[in-house]
Amino acid sequence: MDTVTLTTAAGVDLFSMLGTVLWYALRIGAAIQVLPVMGGQTMPARVRLIVVIALAAALSTVLPAPPPMGLDAPTVLGVMREVTVGIAMGLMLRLAFEAGQLAGELVSQGMGLSFATLADPLSGASSPVLSQWFYLVFGLMFFTLDGHLALVQLLADSYGGLPVGDALPDPQALLGAVPAFFTTCLRAGVLLALPVMMALLAVNIAIGVLARAASQLNPIAIGMPVALLVGLVLLCLLSTQLQGPVQGLFDDAFAAARGLVH
Repeated sequence: MDTVTLTTAAGVDLFSMLGTVLWYALRIGAAIQVLPVMGGQTMPARVRLIVVIALAAALSTVLPAPPPMGLDAPTVLGVMREVTVGIAMGLMLRLAFEAGQLAGELVSQGMGLSFATLADPLSGASSPVLSQWFYLVFGLMFFTLDGHLALVQLLADSYGGLPVGDALPDPQALLGAVPAFFTTCLRAGVLLALPVMMALLAVNIAIGVLARAASQLNPIAIGMPVALLVGLVLLCLLSTQLQGPVQGLFDDAFAAARGLVH
C-alpha cells in the first residue's frame, strides 16, 4: 500500500493526533505568549507558533492522551482552563524580568538617565535605557543558566500535576499566586538597585553640599557628569555580582510556577 492510500485509510488517527497536539498547544502557547524574551513583540508570531507546535508535538508523544475535543461546554471550559494555567505560569517568569526593569528605573533616576528612554520590546511602551540593560542581562542569564530547558521541564511536569481536562484543585490559590509572587519580585528589584542607589545618593548629597558651600559651582553642570560616571562604574561592579541574586530569583519563579499545578 502506497503512502497516500495508507494516510487516507488512517485519516481518523491523523485527526486524533492533531487534536492531541492542539490540546497541549493551548497551555504551552499561552505560557510562551506572556513569557519574556520569547513573548510579546520580541519574537515574530510565526516563529512562536512553530515553537509552540514543536513543543506540543514532542510532549504529546510522552504524555497521556487528552480527552477528545467537541463542540460542548466541557471542551470550552477545558480550553479556558488550559489558557488560564498557561498565562499564570508565564506571568511568574515575566515578573522575575520585571524586577530587573524596576531596578533599572530606580538606578536611572539617581544617574540622571531617567529621560533617556527606548521602546520596550516586551510591551511596546517606553522605558529607561538602564531598564533595557537589565532586561538584556536577565535574558542572557536566563539562557546561560539553562532556563529554557527548565521551562520545557516545567511545562512537561505541569501536565503531571494537572492533566488536560482535570479541574483546578484550588482556583483561589491560582488567582492569588501571581499577586503573592509580585511582592517577592518587588523586593528583589529594590534590593538589586539598593547598593547603587545609596552610593548615588551619597554622591548627590556631596555635590549639593559643595554647591551650597561654593555658590559659583553649578550643581547641574558638575553633578550630572559625576553621577553618570559613578553610576557606570557601580553598574560594572554590580554586573559581576548579579548571577547569584538573579539565579535565586529565577529559582523562586520556577518554584512559584510549579506550585500552581501541584
